[in-house]
Amino acid sequence: MAGEDPIIAGMAGRYALALFELALEAKKLKAVEADLTSFAGLLEGSPDLNRLVRSPVFSAEEQARAVAAIAKSAKLSPLTTNFLQLIANNRRLFAISDMIRAFNALVARHRGEVTAEVTSANKLSAEQTKTLKAALKSAVGQDVQITSHVDPAVLGGLVVKVGSRMIDTSLKTKLNNLQYAMKEVG
Repeated sequence: MAGEDPIIAGMAGRYALALFELALEAKKLKAVEADLTSFAGLLEGSPDLNRLVRSPVFSAEEQARAVAAIAKSAKLSPLTTNFLQLIANNRRLFAISDMIRAFNALVARHRGEVTAEVTSANKLSAEQTKTLKAALKSAVGQDVQITSHVDPAVLGGLVVKVGSRMIDTSLKTKLNNLQYAMKEVG
């Protein structure tokens, strides 16, 4: 049932599910996935676009016009363009990042994949990513897509989240645990 699935719980999940079902029916899943990845990249790289998406100051019409222009210049598919305009007209554009995340989770589940969020102190090399994917696949028993984040605060090691499980081998956590243990002794 829809209410029991954490991916589609909430408003962003319902919109993502609707787009997923339309894309699946139209056999445009890969195109829509690529479009949303492209749009997410534009959002990440543009403070102005972020302001447009999040600010209630802009009217629905202004947001829809801006989204249409961006979709045209980015050469997004008609299905993705219509979706973006719909959520702009419905004043839901502020939740686009959550919708994209939910859509990607639905696509991954459809393909039998699991997504792992990996945080490291430095950007992982292609070889490190490949090795990590293989290790996670053997541990989880499914194909694993890796979403990498760089956070220098972890100092070294990795923090890996797969579903509700988290493995924290970061140097920061080890140092914090050592500091805590030293306080108990002294």
